[in-house]
Amino acid sequence: MKVFETGTAERDKGAANGDRPGTVADTSSAPAGATQAAGDAAGPLSGVRVLELGSLIAGPFAGRQMADFGAEVIKVESPNRPDPMREWGRARVNDHTLWWSVQSRGKKCVTMDLKAPRGRELFLELCKETDVILENFRPGTMEKLGLGPEELWKVNPGLIIARVSGYGQTGPEASKPGYASVAEARSGLRHLNGYPDQPPPRTGISLGDSLGSLYALQGILLALYWRDARGGTGQVVDVSLVEACFSLLESAVPDYAATGIVPGPSGSGLKGIAPSNIFRSSDGKWVVIAANQDSVFVRLGNAMGMPGLAADPKYRDHAQRGHNQEELEGLIADWAGHYTAGELVSLLDGHGVPNSTVSTVEDIFEDPQLKARDMLVEVPDDELGAVVQPGIVPKLTRSAGRIGWNGPLVHGSHNADVYQGLLNLTDEDVQKAHSEGAI
Repeated sequence: MKVFETGTAERDKGAANGDRPGTVADTSSAPAGATQAAGDAAGPLSGVRVLELGSLIAGPFAGRQMADFGAEVIKVESPNRPDPMREWGRARVNDHTLWWSVQSRGKKCVTMDLKAPRGRELFLELCKETDVILENFRPGTMEKLGLGPEELWKVNPGLIIARVSGYGQTGPEASKPGYASVAEARSGLRHLNGYPDQPPPRTGISLGDSLGSLYALQGILLALYWRDARGGTGQVVDVSLVEACFSLLESAVPDYAATGIVPGPSGSGLKGIAPSNIFRSSDGKWVVIAANQDSVFVRLGNAMGMPGLAADPKYRDHAQRGHNQEELEGLIADWAGHYTAGELVSLLDGHGVPNSTVSTVEDIFEDPQLKARDMLVEVPDDELGAVVQPGIVPKLTRSAGRIGWNGPLVHGSHNADVYQGLLNLTDEDVQKAHSEGAI
């Protein structure tokens, strides 16, 4: 399946479809459980078929994004051990969690036992019709199943195999298990979080898993382009959660190599970057004020009724503001404390100073900007009702993404669609595979 062979006429078709960037596909004609193929949305990845193995976040988040943009993503779950993500999340509706609906949206769900001989055969048959394998097993797992890259390339030399793991596929610790929290710690990222002389906290999300998935998506798209537009072949996209987190350390590596400086946590701001911090309003809310650039700091001084502030030798440039950071931020804190959060935002907006209240998810549901950008999308579901989900990122103006359907609640709900529709198995074949424990 060639992906990057779109000429001008094909691109113009996408421009003429009139879709808003990041909407919900019309599934009104689809039966319950949504058997419409994700590729029917004609997104930019229409025609790409992905087999998603593994579970939870690292990897499946990349599969979700590919489905959003038109790829046909077939999620493979063990017949006896469904993805634990089906049970993750804080809220339940009709005894189903809602996170699964988001993470597996637009995917076809099938059951398959890769350890069963017939299951392995069916997997290899699917590989012949597939562009991408996406897996997040511990390194060596696929090889133990006889399904390592060299075996898979025998049936499909163009297969792109994206592998997400804690430490990568090579190196002395490749076989170690790794989770997001471990990767954030090992990479140095967690050391930079929190306040000095306090235990380094984690963010309230599995950041390392999501970062790894984003790199997996990037690698898949690079590999698809190299294969289809540059005449390349299949290859492995090797993503390490540790390396994904490590890549965010900005100047820490060259700074340490040159000077031996070991950066540490800096609380709610960044050391030497001022003013760029949170300040409490009179009604007890936190407001971020980011005015560390020279021209913006001039505007902040005007907003504060102190037009000469930027001319003060202590604050006249970036270096001096960083040197006198504590004093400057104390001055701003005293000023901000006289205004409510709404008054502060209005005043700062009026002077072109970057700012924001620190939003809760409750605040986000009332955010007019996010609403206008379709970042809160209701996806209909016969069992759950309308599930409000995060919208699609990024927004493409000529080949917008779409949400095809919620994650299928029934384990193996697309078995007939894939095994009979794609592999042309008969009812008898499917029943036999089921009796053998293959599906």
